[in-house]
Amino acid sequence: MGKPNRRVLPTIIGVSVLTTLAANIAVLVAHDDAPAAPPRTQQQRARYVAASGSTDLSPTAVAPLGRRLTPHVLVAAPTTLPADVVQRVRGAKGVRGVEVVDAVQGMVAGKRVGLMGVNPSTFRNYTPKPTAKSDALWRNLAGGDVAISFTMGSDGGVELGSQVPVGGKHRQSQLRVGAYATMGISDVDAVISHSTAQALGMPSGNAMLISVPKTEPKAFIKKLRKVLPEQAKAVAVNPEIDFPKSGNLPASNGQVMTARQVQTVIRAAYTRLGWPYVWGGESEAEGGYDCSGLMQYAFAKAGIRLPRVAADQARAGWVIPYSKAEPGDMLIWANDPTAPGYISHIALYLGNGKMIAAPRTGTVVQVQKVYTRNMRGAVRVSPKTAAKVAAAIG
Repeated sequence: MGKPNRRVLPTIIGVSVLTTLAANIAVLVAHDDAPAAPPRTQQQRARYVAASGSTDLSPTAVAPLGRRLTPHVLVAAPTTLPADVVQRVRGAKGVRGVEVVDAVQGMVAGKRVGLMGVNPSTFRNYTPKPTAKSDALWRNLAGGDVAISFTMGSDGGVELGSQVPVGGKHRQSQLRVGAYATMGISDVDAVISHSTAQALGMPSGNAMLISVPKTEPKAFIKKLRKVLPEQAKAVAVNPEIDFPKSGNLPASNGQVMTARQVQTVIRAAYTRLGWPYVWGGESEAEGGYDCSGLMQYAFAKAGIRLPRVAADQARAGWVIPYSKAEPGDMLIWANDPTAPGYISHIALYLGNGKMIAAPRTGTVVQVQKVYTRNMRGAVRVSPKTAAKVAAAIG
């Protein structure tokens, strides 16, 4: 998975020792046809979640996978969270787990991304199952590697095993890309160990992930804010997408786009044909667009404010079956094998089985035939819902 304040992490962290966050985490799609099928076996998946070659650490250097927990709330502050606050959260009713991490806006391989420093032995329990299960991935991380989101590597052109600069404007280190592994948090594209983070000068323990499966995150966050330090903020992690149970579009009540807005969005997207795919790109100034950057640009021309990344744009209206899609709807896919179900690609539907998309590094914005492998449906955009989601993110 942009510019400052377009994603959750930079909104939470008002002061950073590194640089401002940008770029989109979720941009996976094949070339002109359907993408390759996700890996089906453990051996096939291993090449996605661990680089060829590994550190010299022993198998016992990182604890084995424990009980997996889903993170529902992300809290972050400019400086270390007070220990008593963390303990109060751990003991709060309904809390199943709290993981303290280091979080900043940093540079990785020349891209501005959300960067976390973590304890590999415990943080793995809060990640998607394919990522959590890879012992090699977490040993590599403990050994000093950086793990980047699958789509940053696949579509951003950052190769497994390559050496890339990681850090800030004034302090960077060359780290090996030890894994492609999405962490399931839409504003985090890169993860390093806590010790590596400290060597880079990142703040220590300034963020935490909270698992509250039996509590509405919104209600929990409201209570949580009463105990957080003044500059700390809390947001829900990857809120649920509205998939109508009936499979039909709910009553719109005037909430969907007008015919004129649909025409404006499509015309705007057509003006970007031929522009290069640029991971994190959302304007001419950046020389091109990624998939969600293209959507944000086109819908803005119709006065509709979309959030920045595909996973959030999928919540900008109602998700309906592709069979009911109409021109102006957005199509969404969950292509990332390291985070099954996570929305990682988006495109604009034109009708008659055609769409405008920004596929991946090495391609340009183009008209393509719609493919349905890994597709999760179409999004009937609601301008009001889109604005509400964008405002909630910041």
